Amino acid sequence: MKRIAVIPGDGIGVEVTREALRVLAALDLDVATQHFDWGADRFLATGVALPPGAIEDLAANFDAILFGAVGDPRVPGNVHARDILLALRFRLDLYINLRPVKLLDEKLTPLKGRAPADVDFVVFRENTEGLYAGVGGCFKQGTPDEVAINEDLNTRKGVDRILRAAFEWALHRSKRRRLCMTDKANALEYAHGLWRRAFAAMQEQYPTVEARALYVDVCAMEMVRAPDAFDVIVTSNMFGDILTDLGAAIAGGLGLAASGNIHPGRVSLFEPVHGSAPDIAGKGVANPLGSILSLAMLLEHVGEVEAARRVEAAVARCVAEGRVTRDLGGSLSTVECADGVIDGLRATS
Repeated sequence: MKRIAVIPGDGIGVEVTREALRVLAALDLDVATQHFDWGADRFLATGVALPPGAIEDLAANFDAILFGAVGDPRVPGNVHARDILLALRFRLDLYINLRPVKLLDEKLTPLKGRAPADVDFVVFRENTEGLYAGVGGCFKQGTPDEVAINEDLNTRKGVDRILRAAFEWALHRSKRRRLCMTDKANALEYAHGLWRRAFAAMQEQYPTVEARALYVDVCAMEMVRAPDAFDVIVTSNMFGDILTDLGAAIAGGLGLAASGNIHPGRVSLFEPVHGSAPDIAGKGVANPLGSILSLAMLLEHVGEVEAARRVEAAVARCVAEGRVTRDLGGSLSTVECADGVIDGLRATS
């Protein structure tokens, strides 16, 4: 039996996670779920974001984590969100942030004349280093002479392992075996010079993968101009964060965007890319498909590949039939949209 930790979090995270779990129940798999109430309500009541031993418990006793979203305007600076999500990513060493960019229906993309075959690639974002590593500080804070510094931390080990994960995907799972590494080595001479050197060395180990390097501004332009040129993109933490939001936009919006925070062979975390969206929380209008597609990624991670494909197909069917929420041009509620996915699963059972 696979054990899944469920952390709904805040805002619409609670709503979309609930619907993803209904989809999981409809699959009738040999899995067990356990809920954790880590979020703003608990933090405001106790002052604790993650209880002692939480990380160790997840690492030792669970196969995967289904995550909703964190963020609440009642918490100054959303300090609890950082202490929960970033702690899970860093302390569980979830060094791969995997984000598919897949257009399900041509009516969803803002790109003129593009079809689903044109927008179908994955982004490997390094998830534990870079500008998000928290190295830096402020001097003379709150004065006219304030100095603020964040360091772009890159290690050869960290760069090598995300590059290898991306090259392996391109070799074994990409139809065209194409890989693009993107950086800003022309401006970040040292930090991204490391990426260039590591990429050149790794490229020699995968001679059958068609690999190239692009500066990140060029990559962003090409994602819009010629998305069909990409199969696998691999990049640093901050650039991956930015490029995948662009990818979500050309594939239909954040409501459809799924992601995995992965360490192969270990407990990994799966979440929709959208945030907690407190402005629409509790209104029953949030799009659950990003969470449901994140569930599909989770299922594949724990070995339930057939179930994952069934979920993906059911989501694609809902999109094709227009059984979607308002952000995708439909009129359904959160619950009704998930009902459509479950109907699709029953039709293929």
